Amino acid sequence: MTRIVGGRYGRFSVMRTRLIATCLVLAGASGTTACGGVYYAATVSAASSRLEEAREIGAEQLAPYEYYYAKAHIDQAMVEASEGSYGDAANFAEAADKFAAKAIELSQAAHTAAGRE
Repeated sequence: MTRIVGGRYGRFSVMRTRLIATCLVLAGASGTTACGGVYYAATVSAASSRLEEAREIGAEQLAPYEYYYAKAHIDQAMVEASEGSYGDAANFAEAADKFAAKAIELSQAAHTAAGRE
């Protein structure tokens, strides 16, 4: 049975859960942790896309804390990945994704409020 997750970003949570489950199965079968890089790549890609969306709707000015916090975490995720610390890199990418989503939310709210005036 497929569970439907509400909200705009619910689909990404389901995809992320499936990716983690697949990686765990593959890691157990092969005895390696090679999926760390795959999970990191998927997570940083999603976070980068969301950050770009935030930039396009003006989050740099409308939600600067959230926008630049997400950007700094993406940058640090890339540094960690370059050093082979994929677990840490994925954690930074997840935080970036969360704050980019918040930047989008705040920016959209600001646009809505401006439209009402």
